[in-house]
Amino acid sequence: MIAKELLNPRSIVVCGASSDIHKPGGKALKNLLESNFKGTVYAVNPKETEVQGIKCYTKVDDLPQVDCAILCIAAKFCSQTVDVLTQQKGTKGFIIISAGFSEENAEGAAIEKHIVDSINAVGGSLIGPNCTGFLNTNYAGCFDTPIPTLDPHGVDFITGSGATAVFIKEYGMTNGLTFNSVWAVGNSAQLGIEDVLEHLDETFDPEKSSRVIMLYMEKVGDPQRLLKHSRSLINKGCHIAAIKSGGSAAGSRAASSHTGALATNDAAVDALFRKAGIVRCQNRQELTTVCGVFMYPEIKGKRCAVITHAGGPAVMLTDVLSNGGMEVPSLKEHPASPALLEKLFAGSSVGNPIDFLATGTAEQLGYIIDAVENDYTDIDFSVVIFGSPGLFSNREVYALLDEKMKTCKKPIFPVLPSIINVKDEIQEFIDRGRINFPEECVLGNAICKVYNTPKPQPENVEQPAIDVARIRKTVDRCKDGYMEIADYNELLDAAGISRKKSVEVSKVEDALAFAKEVGCSKDVPLVMKVVGPLHKSDVGGVTLGVKDLATVEEEFNRLIVIPETYAVEMYPMLDGTDVYIGAIRDPKFGHQIFFGLGGIFIEVLKDVQSALAPISAAEAKEALTKLRGYKILQGVRGQEAVNLDLYADQIARVSALVQAAPEIAEMDLNPLLGNPRYVTAVDARIRLEK
Repeated sequence: MIAKELLNPRSIVVCGASSDIHKPGGKALKNLLESNFKGTVYAVNPKETEVQGIKCYTKVDDLPQVDCAILCIAAKFCSQTVDVLTQQKGTKGFIIISAGFSEENAEGAAIEKHIVDSINAVGGSLIGPNCTGFLNTNYAGCFDTPIPTLDPHGVDFITGSGATAVFIKEYGMTNGLTFNSVWAVGNSAQLGIEDVLEHLDETFDPEKSSRVIMLYMEKVGDPQRLLKHSRSLINKGCHIAAIKSGGSAAGSRAASSHTGALATNDAAVDALFRKAGIVRCQNRQELTTVCGVFMYPEIKGKRCAVITHAGGPAVMLTDVLSNGGMEVPSLKEHPASPALLEKLFAGSSVGNPIDFLATGTAEQLGYIIDAVENDYTDIDFSVVIFGSPGLFSNREVYALLDEKMKTCKKPIFPVLPSIINVKDEIQEFIDRGRINFPEECVLGNAICKVYNTPKPQPENVEQPAIDVARIRKTVDRCKDGYMEIADYNELLDAAGISRKKSVEVSKVEDALAFAKEVGCSKDVPLVMKVVGPLHKSDVGGVTLGVKDLATVEEEFNRLIVIPETYAVEMYPMLDGTDVYIGAIRDPKFGHQIFFGLGGIFIEVLKDVQSALAPISAAEAKEALTKLRGYKILQGVRGQEAVNLDLYADQIARVSALVQAAPEIAEMDLNPLLGNPRYVTAVDARIRLEK
């Protein structure tokens, strides 16, 4: 629980306060004095008696009791200052702006730990160190500007980077985004992003709490807590958008399997955000635009009316929406269109985009919006694009737009692009509590992201029934490393994962005996593969379509002498489309399941989806539709379709297997052959790491 002395203090001291507002201590005091804070403000500076009109104490020992402290002093002095405040002054709220702690060296890390221990001992709460500060509707405890418009229904912004937060705030504020709180957690020595999310979740009030949360993250410290509280908040009616930066570098793990090569930290973050229902953004513009979309009524369907007086932006927006899975349906033949067209100037179009020309009036815009609201029942929301060449004021148009947005049930998103020509009119529109989206394609992309981000996956996922006792018995007796064929086959069978029936032979006599047993012929051709080498095809270690005993003997003798080979695997050939399932364990994220097109295509196309375990068959089946090669799974050009219900069930069984056997560090089923009758694994690798 975050201390009330941090959230709503009765008194605040700025340690390192200054009259020089170009210093952090001076700017922090100035921001505090100019904020909504109604309590008592103290200042400490050994060289001053008064700063910015406030009595200044020479040392913290001389202070009266104080709830909250903002420290803008050298790191080496922070430890003693915190000790005095916690032990003598009853201080429980701390914002340490100072740098020079764990981010710098071991000595700084030791000071930071001492500070956290001292604050924890009194049940206090710490923002920072090495941060720009904290602000909410009660006070501004930060040294940076600008200070945004604070509104209880504005955005709760949690950030791991103070400087980035400044730029995000600036862009958002320019377009009318308001904020309820800004938490710049810095080093997250005590309170990190997950802790703040937990606080927002546990204190959520459907009447008073903000419904929009914005995150900027450079690391995910505790994925399971992030998932838990994000899912809970979204299920309570909140919306969350986040940037997780630093995702382009591949993970440090050795890529000893296809799954290992795919399993970057960024892929895990994607899977986590999808499971939680978080809209992932890639830059400041996208993040603030998505949060702006959240501030408007929720879009209930994908059909949009584009209302414009300028053709080019409308066409570009239509392209973005259509490419993003939304629809801009034609209204040309709609029964209501002729009556609407009569109210517009000659040359206007109501085909969608609804273009009422550069000379269009506020009155005509009203007619169009009313038609979209009342007559065009197959439209779910609209985007109004209205700028100006600078020849006249747009005040009347924007006033009407504001009024229609108050009365219409269908969401209306304003694109007011003339940020210079009619900047005063746009500012008046924003001052009415509106958010402007100055670039139509950025808005269109944000709408697509919001609409297409899935709802949070349920916390309790229904998994297929598997033989856990048999799985545990097998895993417990096996050593670390890649499992032998017989051992991993035991796991697959216990989990109900369909596999080809094979033998592993090291003598030519045994190879011939198996071929006779299964009736090797042109009707029952065999596959022969080396056992040992990692990439069998690369070393010529796979032979398909073996149809007679002579070829069995010839191929066995060739395969067994390939370097690193200690046996030959044999089984009757199967047919179907190559698909793939893999799993890998991450120390923080747990097991991640990958699935998509398999065989050699996984190396070339990397057309896979991923999800964090546990994953249900229903979730897997929905994710399969997102594959670029989904139509291949459905069957093309005479090729049989893959049974998607069976494929999704196999994915869920892999998820259940790794939940039962968390010692599985890496797992590849590649390929599985899929057709309408079966989805069966023909090659597998499982590595244990206990």
